[in-house]
Order: sequence, then structure tokens, then C-alpha cells
Amino acid sequence: SVRGDKGCWCSAAGGLGLSRGGRSPPLRPQTRSRGSRLNIIIIAEGAIDRSGKPISSNYVKDLVVQRLGFDTRVTVLGHVQRGGTPSAFDRVLSSKMGMEAVMALLEATPDTPACVVSLSGNQSVRLPLMECVQVTKDVQKAMDEKRFEEAIQLRDTFPALGTRSDVAALSPSPQSPFSMAILNVGAPAAGMNAAVRSAVRIAICQGHTVYVVSDGFEGLSKGQVREVGWHDVAGWLGRGGSMLGTKRTLPKTCMEKIVENVRKFNIQALLVIGGFEAYEGVLQLVEARGQYEELCIIMCVIPATISNNVPGTDFSLGSDTAVNAAMESCDRIKQSASGTKRRVFIVETMGGYCGYLSTVTGIAVGADAAYVYEDPFTIHDLKANVEHLTDKMKTDIQRGLVLRNEKCHEHYTTEFLYNLYSSEGKGIFDCRINVLGHLQQGGAPTPFDRNYGTKLGVKAVLWMSEKLQEVYRKGRVFANSGDSACVIGLRKKVVAFSPVTELKKVTDFEHRLPQEQWWLNLRLMLKMLANYQISLTEYISGTMEHVTRRTLSIEKGF
Repeated sequence: SVRGDKGCWCSAAGGLGLSRGGRSPPLRPQTRSRGSRLNIIIIAEGAIDRSGKPISSNYVKDLVVQRLGFDTRVTVLGHVQRGGTPSAFDRVLSSKMGMEAVMALLEATPDTPACVVSLSGNQSVRLPLMECVQVTKDVQKAMDEKRFEEAIQLRDTFPALGTRSDVAALSPSPQSPFSMAILNVGAPAAGMNAAVRSAVRIAICQGHTVYVVSDGFEGLSKGQVREVGWHDVAGWLGRGGSMLGTKRTLPKTCMEKIVENVRKFNIQALLVIGGFEAYEGVLQLVEARGQYEELCIIMCVIPATISNNVPGTDFSLGSDTAVNAAMESCDRIKQSASGTKRRVFIVETMGGYCGYLSTVTGIAVGADAAYVYEDPFTIHDLKANVEHLTDKMKTDIQRGLVLRNEKCHEHYTTEFLYNLYSSEGKGIFDCRINVLGHLQQGGAPTPFDRNYGTKLGVKAVLWMSEKLQEVYRKGRVFANSGDSACVIGLRKKVVAFSPVTELKKVTDFEHRLPQEQWWLNLRLMLKMLANYQISLTEYISGTMEHVTRRTLSIEKGF
């Protein structure tokens, strides 16, 4: 009903609101003249203007009606924002912070300062309590003195788009001489469309000619290329899958035809959004530069795969949606046994050889075990797991959950685990098998994947625009250095651009995995929460980080 309404909705949301010094572009009739039928304005309940006066949703509504004449409605979300089942991210976050808090207490000495357990990127950290209090006071002081830019810098440890340079980048620029193509490669992943949408629009704002390619590298070889405008990607933000279409075809199978179409459409920058095939495909294009001069262009990969197995990033687009989908399925599976006799579920997850999905889902649903390829196990380990679960089932515990990554072991298949647990638990519990399959690719992307895809799309295009300016000489683009083709990704707490030629050195191409994966440190917590006897000496404690104006001013990537 909202989509069909030709009005403008004002929504009041909870939390502290700051006036950003008029940085947000005003609502103008131009958006309607371009064909937009709907505008949404979100207002924090504590929003104020630059003079310190409150900004209410009704005030904004009246302003829109009086100045623009648009039919406008107000919706106050209220306490509905507090409710609902916790997401996988919240479950894992609370588990990590709870464990880190206990470890901080166990490791504390009389001289250890009081600390706040926090999360920096994907790492647990400890922040001195009094430093956090001081920064909070500095925020209020900056607000009182109307130094809003400083207040935002002090408050936002992971800021969204909103700096003056970001707004300048979003302002329309004169037509540039550059053209950019965007395509999806590999299996569909939630968040792909959000990344395409933001990339297209920021590229248009930069003045570039923007093309989109259907069906990945195969579509590029067949010339399935078309120019797009601002409203061609309207409504893509919350759509699942890939609106452009995607295939796993690699460039080496059709290199000459790809080169021909790069030349035909004068493509000077290539943004590839996808999984391991996207990374491997761009690497093949870079390695072919010596043979084809047309491939000496700027290239960037935005990792998007439910497997989270692309080198150069800690999180891939779509992995959060996949974990949530798997978590919700496991919740329903456990609920199905409510009120019945003791039962153990053997659940198979996707992910190829990468066990990220199994491990993080296991923490989110309280699994008793999660078998993955990266953490080798033997028949002795399986025996210990069965005995451990059997002992638990002899108590008042009614249900057990065992996750298995689809390629964790060549011989210990899901069927094997089912037979093993069924045989050893006979008379104590029975077993059931569930293969989640493509359900894990999810429907609509989660808020995390929508925002992450949007931000990566903007950052990637801004980086590519800078690179195009650097390598533009005598009316042409010529880029053959290693840093002209990169993977963009979140590494710990910063967004980094990693050259694909450098990432090749740390990639296991046989199993399609990075050689080092940060999430393996979560395996210890998974076992601890399943009540296994684990030595605390193996736990990697969070570091103590100071909170000062200097540390807050470090570029976080967003």
C-alpha cells in the first residue's frame, strides 16, 4: 500500500538524532519529475535543527505539504522497534561479549582499570570505562556548543554516509569521459542488488556513463550490455537474488569475446559483484593484460556469497542473510520436537569447503557440534561427541542439534552421522536429518546486507573514480599496475582495497578458501557453550584499546 501511495511518509524512529548541519540534500520536486511515486523521510525522536530546536515529524509533514503540495502521512514506529526475535548477529554478538566479559574478570588484577566490553569490526575489545565516560561527556558538550560535526565524529564509531565529502560525491557532476560496467558473477546472494543500485547511482552522480551486464562474464562475452539511468535501479534495495542475472562462467572460456565487447562499448572500469568466481575471474582478466591491452582498465570486486569464502574481506554480502535463514530454520526444527521424546537433529548446511555458515549458525542456535572442513576431525572425535551428547540427553535436556558443513569430510557424510548418532543413542534419543539446501540463500536481504551492500557500492565507485583520474592520459585509460584491480572488503574495522595479485598468494584455489580465516577463533566459544571441557588458555582475549579523539578520528572505511 505504501508503494502505491503517491504521498510522502514521515516516520519517527527511536534514538538520539543530530542535525547534520544541513548536509542532507533537501526533498525537491525533481525526484517526482523523474518518475518517483514515493518519498520516505525518517526522523529520530531527538532530532534538532542547527539552533537546537526540536524537529518533529508533524513539522516536517506540514513543511512538505505547504512547500511541495505532496500528500503526506506520519507513522510513529514507537516500541515496535524493541520487539521481535533476536537476529543471528545479535545472538552471536551477545555470546561473544558475554564470554569476553567473563574472561576480562578472570584475567583482571587489582591494578586493571574498569573496562567496557565492545566489538571493533569482528574483534572483541576492551575499552577503559572512564575514557568512554569522558567521550560521552565530550559529545554532550559539543552538542551544547552546537559543534555538530565534532559530535558526530565522537559518537559514530562506524559512521554511514554523511560527511561533507560524501554529500559532495552524491551531488551531480559534469559529464565525465569515463564509462563503467557492472555485473554479477557466481551464485545469487542477498545484497547484490543493493550494491548494484548504489554503484549505479553514485557513478551517475560522478558523471560516468554506466552500463550493466546480464549473466556475468558470459553475458559480457555475448554483448548483453545496456546503459542504465537513475530510475532503472529503483526498488532494488530490498530485492533478493540478482536482478541482473548471474552465472559461474569464468573469463578464460570466452576471453577474446570479452575483450571485443570491452573495446566495443569502450568500458574503462569494471565492477564485479559476486563470490569466489568473481575474484577468480578478475584475477584471470588481470593476468591476461599482457596479451590484451583492452584489459588495462580499473577493476574492483565486491564479495557477495553466502559461503563467505572470498579472500580480502571478513564479511561477504549475503552471508548475514544466509546465517539468519539457517538460524530461523534450525529454530523451527527444534520447535517441531517440542513436547515429544528426546530427539537429535543432524542438519546439513551449504558453504562448499568453507565452514563459516555452520560455525556461526551453530553459535546462534546453541548447537552441540558443528563439523567443518577447516577443523579436521577423526572417528575418535565423533565418538567423544556422541558420548557427550548421550550424557546430556540422560539429564533433563530434550533436544540436540548437530550441524554439518556439506563438504566437511569425504567419508563422514550426513547419512553416516545420522546412522552413528542413531545407533549410539538408541534407547536414549532418536535422530532426524534435515538438509537446508538453497533455503539458506534467503529471500529479502537483512538490514545488515542492505546497508553493507549500499556502502560497499559507494566506496567502490569512489575508489574507481579516483583511479580513473590517476591513469587517464591523452584521452585514454591505461592501468596495468597491481593496485588497479582490487577486492574491496571489511577487514577488522576498516574497509580495505586488496590487489587480487597479492590475494592470490594467500588463496587455496583447490578448496576455494582464504588460507587464513578469522572466524575459526569462534570455534572455541562454540565448544565451550556446548559444555565441552576446553582449556581457557586457548582463548584469545580481546585487547585493551584506548578511546581518545585521535582513535575516533581514524578513518573507519564508512
